[in-house]
Amino acid sequence: MQSPLFLIACFAVSDLVAPPPKVAPKPAAVVDAGSSASQAPDAGSPRSDIGAPPAPAAAAKPMEPAVKALVERMQAFYEKTQDFTADFQQSYAYAGFKKVQQSSGKVTFRKPALMRWEYAKPSPKTFVLAGDKVYAHDPEAMTLTKASIATNQLSASVTFLWGQGKLADEFSIAKVACEKCTGTLLELTPLKPDPRFRVVRLEVDPVSAQVVKSVVVDPDGSTNSIAFGKLTTNTGIDEKAFKLSPPEGTQVVDYTAPHAPAPAPKP
Repeated sequence: MQSPLFLIACFAVSDLVAPPPKVAPKPAAVVDAGSSASQAPDAGSPRSDIGAPPAPAAAAKPMEPAVKALVERMQAFYEKTQDFTADFQQSYAYAGFKKVQQSSGKVTFRKPALMRWEYAKPSPKTFVLAGDKVYAHDPEAMTLTKASIATNQLSASVTFLWGQGKLADEFSIAKVACEKCTGTLLELTPLKPDPRFRVVRLEVDPVSAQVVKSVVVDPDGSTNSIAFGKLTTNTGIDEKAFKLSPPEGTQVVDYTAPHAPAPAPKP
């Protein structure tokens, strides 16, 4: 997954928990909030794409009628969805390295702006987005990291899950061919340059209009793919499901707390 801090600012579903471009042959994991960095699960070397030029913007093109209808149905599905749970299989392919990192677990969502990613493999870790705060719990390292995130600056590729934001306002959307897909593959290219990703691909069930797989292409060409299964919606998930209760002895790293002033030098 990714290195320092929380990569929630990139893309919903897929980039909330994305590994970083690999600059050393060891795994890394994070969630990026665009603020100061913190060590998160499997954290490794710093990202090599920080400061990289933004992805090129796409020229605004009218969507084909069939694509427009599917996008509208997809947005309508998530607008009426109050909560959902799903199993996920994540695959992160590092550009320039012959390595693919596999992960799996369960994701839980509840409006407004509550998400929990519970990793089971390759090792247990938990990421929680709760309003303008994001948390990463690593039980093996006995650490809990807390940071802030400006949810009003998130892409529509995140906020459409909450019934806010329109994908067509931020992306050029087109249907692309996919031999292995069971659904319809949509490619979303940002209308404005975005330093967080090149494109987003969503595989959408043409019957239910649910996203069954998402792929985020990073600026360096690495791909973060997440496939979803056993989706259940509107079951009345309690807000308590997004609370973290780490065991006694867990080290808390709080980047939301004000920093104490440095002591004055002795005369």
